Amino acid sequence: MKRQRGFSLLEVIAAMLLLAVAFAALMKVAGGAIALSRNAAAHDEAALWARSLLDSAYVTEPVAPGHRSGRFDDRYRWTLDVTPWQPPGAQPTGTQPGAATQQLYRLDLAVQWGSAAHPQVAHFDTLRLGQPQGAGAP
Repeated sequence: MKRQRGFSLLEVIAAMLLLAVAFAALMKVAGGAIALSRNAAAHDEAALWARSLLDSAYVTEPVAPGHRSGRFDDRYRWTLDVTPWQPPGAQPTGTQPGAATQQLYRLDLAVQWGSAAHPQVAHFDTLRLGQPQGAGAP
């Protein structure tokens, strides 16, 4: 009898085991990529909401220091802190001769989403020009 050539049962089982391990690793990588894509999409949406709010904040009303908060929709919520801003090393407004009639304000916006136990947060800030506090209209 001639000896038949081919794979033994042990070799076939080893090959299938190797394929199963490789497939499981690829599925884990694919799952991670999907989670990263979902996270990036959530950050993009938060950035769009933030841009919308910061572009429209204090356009029709004077800038006033303080704290405001609200919701964009059921998923995204925001808090906005407005504080007077001075360039590093500059004298505070009102201490130099001929004090400025305009003041820069820093708008610091935090957009949150996700569960209350594990919220995701994105921070955005910008500067807005306005009347200094206590200054009357000219």
